[in-house]
Amino acid sequence: MSGALQLTITTPMEVLVDHLPVLSVRAEDESGSFGILPGHTDVLTVLTASVVRWKTADGQAGFCAVGSGLLTVSGGNRVDIACRKAIPGDALDALEQEVRTFKQAETEADRQARVEQMRLHANAVRQMMRFLRPDRPGVLDHPPSVTPTGGET
Repeated sequence: MSGALQLTITTPMEVLVDHLPVLSVRAEDESGSFGILPGHTDVLTVLTASVVRWKTADGQAGFCAVGSGLLTVSGGNRVDIACRKAIPGDALDALEQEVRTFKQAETEADRQARVEQMRLHANAVRQMMRFLRPDRPGVLDHPPSVTPTGGET
């Protein structure tokens, strides 16, 4: 089909849409929603959890809920989406509910990562304080004091 885009959507486990000829694609990244038409310049962007939409030559609309992933446009005629999770379907309401679930899971994963980062930081500070306590003689001496027997204090 000339003047069309070839859409591919994949997860690590399967190819959900394989070189489907479409007239347009609409997706969403951190900056918001955007459209892609044939002849689009090459682009690489990180998708947020959202519903990707497309139109085929016969006017049919297609939908796929995607988790975070990458979208690339190449050669003005290829759109490739790689994401961890994706659910194709026709029921837009159900797919939007899946996107909410994806976003909640991402928010929880981000929260857990921040908690773990704070825990590691606190442990590192405690460890440094344990070794740099002023009540330990000789710890903060620079250069370290040397006893008459040649050992450090």
